[in-house]
Amino acid sequence: MRKHSVKSAAIVGAALLVLAACGSNKNESSGNNGGSCDTSKGTLTVGVVAPLSGNLSALGIGIKQSAELAVDEANKKCTVKGYKLTVSAQDDEANPAKGAQAATKLSTDPNVIGVVGTLNSSVAQTVQPILRDKKIPQVSPANTNPTLTRGNDFLTAPKRQFDNYFRVCTTDDLQGPYAANYLVEKAGKKKIAIITDGKTYGEGLAAELSKQVAKKGGTIVGSEKVGEKDTDFSGVISKIKALAPEAVYYGGEYPVAGPLSKQMASAGLNVPLMGGDGIFDGKFIELGGKEGDLATSVGAPTESLATAKAFVDAYKAKFGKEDYAAYGAFSYDAANAIIGALAATLNGGDWAEGKREDMLTNVGKYSGSGATGEVKFDQYGDSTNKVLTVYQVTSGKWKDVQTGTFSG
Repeated sequence: MRKHSVKSAAIVGAALLVLAACGSNKNESSGNNGGSCDTSKGTLTVGVVAPLSGNLSALGIGIKQSAELAVDEANKKCTVKGYKLTVSAQDDEANPAKGAQAATKLSTDPNVIGVVGTLNSSVAQTVQPILRDKKIPQVSPANTNPTLTRGNDFLTAPKRQFDNYFRVCTTDDLQGPYAANYLVEKAGKKKIAIITDGKTYGEGLAAELSKQVAKKGGTIVGSEKVGEKDTDFSGVISKIKALAPEAVYYGGEYPVAGPLSKQMASAGLNVPLMGGDGIFDGKFIELGGKEGDLATSVGAPTESLATAKAFVDAYKAKFGKEDYAAYGAFSYDAANAIIGALAATLNGGDWAEGKREDMLTNVGKYSGSGATGEVKFDQYGDSTNKVLTVYQVTSGKWKDVQTGTFSG
């Protein structure tokens, strides 16, 4: 955009446009072909609930900004006829109580048509019933605990828990075993120690890994817990070191995993630390993650997907050097599932809170080609995309070493 050489003709043209707008009852925004979108019916809101401050903010900001990108693109394309879309992002601080407050705030707004979030499975547990009571669809880009969709008996007697809840990523009953297969069969690590942070996500992931390690002939030599705010892990490391593990699996997130890996090395426990998608972020390496450490994450590497190229390019153009992080592409797809369902629900008509029942139906029916691949939901609200990737810290960066699906 040129700022310093505005010609008089352009000024006159702008003035005429202002006069024309003053004489109209319609609000308009730019369309994708140089035209404009009718937004005379008002503004509808896509909510976001994620940690926008604190230790996990790198992931949360990627979620927020990716949802904003999807909304901006929908506005430019006039996707929802008659309406402008906006984002209301609420900071849950990775705290279930804060998440409940955020969900309550969004649920009181009659113009909220759906919510992208949450990052943490433990936060989702408090958010789900609040949004369910108002029939507001929630689409998570990052929750991986299987109980959120299929209940505590998710393996033997799955039962849908919340008809308003969906997710675009796969779950820990696949991620944990996928990691176990890699550790035992590919990396040759058969004696594995487990450390968890005690939260829903880490405990569930470690439990699924443990079962598969045993199935593959490996052994869990010991299990310890740390607090998510702990900084000194010497006591736990001493106990684990005495068991002579060939690898340590950490159920939790990168703020603890990075320093834990560093302190393991300092204590002479020179074995790889592995974790799930909760440690797959550059911050893990910055905080002390070492060469050879491993992580699984949902989906294929974003940069390798032809379907994600447009998203990556658009994100960088809008936000510059800021990273969309592990869940950016998933958040973009989650927001687009909500927007697509809204367009189908309204079909040129008017929004009312009574339309939320139809929104739930249309999110469930949604099918589209997203940045992460096909976006579609099964009868429980789970993603039909079951792809997972193993990453390894190599020369100070995460490098993908295996992508596929869990096969038993």
